[in-house]
Order: sequence, then structure tokens, then C-alpha cells
Amino acid sequence: MDILDYAFMQRALLAAVLVGITAPAVGIYLVQRRQALMGDGIGHVAMTGVGLGFLLSWSPVWMATLVSVLGAVFMELVRWYARTRGDIALAMLFYGGMAGGVMFINLAPGGSTTNLSSFLFGSLSTVSESDVTAICLLAAFVVLVTVGLRRQLFAVSQDEEFARVTGLPVRFLNLLTAVTAAVTVSVAMRVVGLLLVSALMVVPVAAAQQLTRSFAATFAIAVAIGVSVTIGGTVTSYYQDVPPGATIVLLTIGAFIALTALAAPLARRRARALAAAQPGGDPAECALPASRKVADEVGA
Repeated sequence: MDILDYAFMQRALLAAVLVGITAPAVGIYLVQRRQALMGDGIGHVAMTGVGLGFLLSWSPVWMATLVSVLGAVFMELVRWYARTRGDIALAMLFYGGMAGGVMFINLAPGGSTTNLSSFLFGSLSTVSESDVTAICLLAAFVVLVTVGLRRQLFAVSQDEEFARVTGLPVRFLNLLTAVTAAVTVSVAMRVVGLLLVSALMVVPVAAAQQLTRSFAATFAIAVAIGVSVTIGGTVTSYYQDVPPGATIVLLTIGAFIALTALAAPLARRRARALAAAQPGGDPAECALPASRKVADEVGA
């Protein structure tokens, strides 16, 4: 394949695979916690890190990671201590983060020539070797947390009170989830873009939930969807000269629509089979979508 003859496409495809793994791996916990838009907010904050990176002549990826982690910690503190007025504080954080990023980039040397859209919407040609190194290290951290602590993170995501009663460090795990989401935003920044990364965290999980009932199966299918759409979007972007981030998100939404259409007849068939096997069973109850029946089979 001629696509692999170019070093920048090799780097882009490697980054795409890592993004496809990490974004749904974190997103499944955010969906369970009903914080699906958290990645979008962190993406706004990370823009300040990108701007500071250019202004201080540091790596934009590492600086975005630092700033987005601090932003994620602040978001969790607001959720704990400022429930009544927290939405105003978060709004100021999100919009201030985007405004700060634009300002810092324009103040940086040569800032007027910086391609801001490559960070907002992703770009294949801008993925450098140092970016790939940073993405690999950050992705390793994300996988280690989301897979190694899957039982604890799932328990907290499902029911914080029950998790607290069982002795789990709920606040630490919530904070770790937020930090991991922030790191994932930095991982995905170069491929999908800061404004679109939230879709890759959420939509593959929602698509997988149309077919699966267990956490483990949802996790696996969501990651498979993530990898497929990121590779497909990257290749399509190369051959058709279209924005990679937008292409990846549109493919992800297409996968959700296709799996939703596939899940409906499967649910009806399963309902009829269960009703026939269990006299007196309620077909309507049996036909509930899989996304309503995700069981706590974390270790399955």
C-alpha cells in the first residue's frame, strides 16, 4: 500500500490506532457516570495548554496534557464542593480555556502562521515523531488505568454510595477517571482534534451498547469500533483529502446508526424466544435494548 510509504502517514496511523483504543476505553466510564460531555469541556481547557506550548516553545502535547489534567481536577473539585453554582464555574473554565488558547497562540512567535485548525479538528501531516512518542506514553497510562482498575472504576461509575460502603476510595477513583479523560484528550488531539474528541469517547460506547449486555463485551466492541473508525477515517482522509477528525466522527456516527438498526430486529427475535421459553414472560420487558441491561460483569 502506497499509504505506508510515507513516514507522516505511518505516524498518523499509529496515532489513530492508539486514539481508537484509548478514547472508548475512557468513554465507557464517562457514559456510565452520565458525564458524556466531559471530554468536550476538557478539550476546551486543553487549548490553553496548546497555546502555552507555542508561547513557551514547549511541546504542545505535553503542555496540553498538564493544563487539561489541572482542568479535570478543578472540574472534579467543583462537582464535589460547588454543586449549586458549579455550572457557572465550569462554563467560565471551558470558554476561558478556549479563549486563552487562541490568545497565547497569537502572542507566540510566529503565532499568526500557526495552523490552529490542526489542533481543533485534527491533521495528518502535523503528527511529528515527538508527538508519537508522547502519544504512546500517554496511551500506555490510559490503558493501564482503564484495564487494570476496571472493576473499581466500574463500581464507582455505577453507584458511588455502594462503592463507598464497600471500602473503595471513591474520590480518588473519580479523580483518576477525570485525569485519565484529560490525558486521552491530549492523545486524540492530533488525530481527531480538541473539538471532536468527545464524540470518539462517547459514540462507540453507545453503539456497542446496542448489541451487548455485559461491561466486558461493551468495552471490547467499543474499542473495536474506535480502532476501525480511526483507521478508516485516517485512510479516507489521505485518499480523499478531507479533514481526518470530521471523517472519523462521521464514520463513528454511521457505525452507531448501523448497529442501532441491526439491534432492533435482534431484540425482537430475542424477546420472542424468551417469551416462548418462559411461559408468562413479558415480551416487552424482554425486548429492552441492550444498553438498558448492561450488567456488572466487569471481569467476564
